[in-house]
Amino acid sequence: MKKILFVSSEGVPFIKTGGLADVVGSLPKCIDKKYFDVRVFLPKYACMRQEIKDKMKYVTHFYMDFNWKNEYVGVLTAKSDGVTYYFIDSEYYFSGYKPYGDSPLFEIEKFAYFSKAVLSALPLIDFRPDVIHCHDWQTGLVPVYLKERFQGSDFYRGIKCIMTIHNLKFQGKWGVKDVKSITGLSDYFFTSDKLESYKDANLLKGGLVYADAITTVSATYAQEIMTDFYGEGLNGLLSARANDLRGIVNGIDYDEYNPAKDKALKYPFDAVTFRKEKQKNKTALQAELGLSVNPKTMMISIISRLTDQKGLDLVAYMMDELCQDNLQIVVVGTGEERYENMFRHFAWKYPDKVSANIYYSEDLAHRVYASSDAFLMPSLFEPCGLSQLIALRYGTVPIVRETGGLKDTVEPYNEFENKGTGFSFANYNAHEMLYCIRNAERIYYDKKREWNKIVDRAMAEDFSWHKSALKYQEMYDWLIG
Repeated sequence: MKKILFVSSEGVPFIKTGGLADVVGSLPKCIDKKYFDVRVFLPKYACMRQEIKDKMKYVTHFYMDFNWKNEYVGVLTAKSDGVTYYFIDSEYYFSGYKPYGDSPLFEIEKFAYFSKAVLSALPLIDFRPDVIHCHDWQTGLVPVYLKERFQGSDFYRGIKCIMTIHNLKFQGKWGVKDVKSITGLSDYFFTSDKLESYKDANLLKGGLVYADAITTVSATYAQEIMTDFYGEGLNGLLSARANDLRGIVNGIDYDEYNPAKDKALKYPFDAVTFRKEKQKNKTALQAELGLSVNPKTMMISIISRLTDQKGLDLVAYMMDELCQDNLQIVVVGTGEERYENMFRHFAWKYPDKVSANIYYSEDLAHRVYASSDAFLMPSLFEPCGLSQLIALRYGTVPIVRETGGLKDTVEPYNEFENKGTGFSFANYNAHEMLYCIRNAERIYYDKKREWNKIVDRAMAEDFSWHKSALKYQEMYDWLIG
């Protein structure tokens, strides 16, 4: 039995702020239990829901030398979907109202503590992993500490590390002097071929240098991050490690996102019944959101964090123009104030055409995925993206920019070969996006049978976790040898 340990700053169902939590919650469940014993380490945040904290059982506690003092480390455990989870408990580090958002320096200190605590706890829980699978900068020090102070003992010798990049934009950077003091790492580690990056210490970089393998969440993003534009200053290092870097596209949980069994939907549907039932969901949603009720009007949805990365400056530029078309636009999400206010403004200006839901509700999101005809995601960059995978599952045709995981998962419609599961455009350009949306409108209104065939193909795609899990298993086998 091969032993795999996931280390992450968030994971469903315990704590979630973004797509990382979905991956860490779904992937371990899908890895073959006959061959792999997969366990997960998370921080025990005070802001976790009480009923979740009530399920945790005390395992052990100890004191660890960290940041010039003896720091308490508690270890708790809980099971979810047959997977064993462990939690690092520290009143001092994890008592905030949300998982992230402290001062950058405290964030670095908090996750340095977490990384060291996980490694220190392993002998006490009697679990020696063959591979430690680390996720994003918050766990970047795990491979570093493993090589720096733990490798000397027999228990840790030969443990391999994988570093997965979910979004290269976030790296965990701060001044060298402070990071050196907090982590207790020697000068040796703070050179430009290790943790130092443009005069700062960079935790993600440390993880990438010391990991035995690097993955990211789609094949195209793996290529993109080796270029200047997408590389966020680490493209040189990633190019140097190109042989150890692979892209494995994320999946989604096909039980949670299943239009045939979705409890949030008034009218569940599948690939056979979508033609009738999707319209019923649409008219119910139009009534609920105060849009003009007409099953024939094309509805486009945006369910997203409202940030620059998601291409919303293109949408802002074209919003007035789009509202001249026979369209409805439904937005769900929160983010930068200027985008929140922009969508509110257009909902006020075109009340029967635009619905701005500037909050996040899982149930509403499910209803919007199920009711819309198309889903707009014109991202500037997109490591993988889960929203377009959910849209495909619900027969909602994605309109995307060809970048990262969007390029890998949405096949552009080709009306001469009757192929494709969505519409896409290449350049980050508002007029190109508008042209692409209008092409989708043309097919929707003038060639309804063609549109329904696109939906058929979209719903036939398989982006469940089981496919991706096989690729991770191959990698674990390759590393363990």
